[in-house]
Amino acid sequence: MKLSAVRLFVRELAPARAFYADLLRLRMTQGGAQLGYYAFESSGVHVVVELVAANAPAEDQVLVGRFTGISFAVSDINAEYARLSAHGVHFSGPPERQSWGGWLATFRDPSGNELQLAQYSG
Repeated sequence: MKLSAVRLFVRELAPARAFYADLLRLRMTQGGAQLGYYAFESSGVHVVVELVAANAPAEDQVLVGRFTGISFAVSDINAEYARLSAHGVHFSGPPERQSWGGWLATFRDPSGNELQLAQYSG
């Protein structure tokens, strides 16, 4: 079994597209505003960003702006933290050493979804 895709839910597609394509540097593979989603590729895994309309049911609304459990592996977490921070990305704090030996830094996309940078060695 191989992970193929993760889904994130957003309030607005244009800022999400810019964030994932331009800031996170993920390659857009499909979708569009008229389709209500964009798909990006990250090391063989598709990150699908889907619109949740303002008039969507409450059970859909709660999918936006939460901790996702998604981590992006980086080789130099301090450099990536500095680069993204300089572009206005909101982090909950600087990278922190974890008990398992790596480093994590939690940040938010334009819809408030929490994601993480992870450095697994060093």
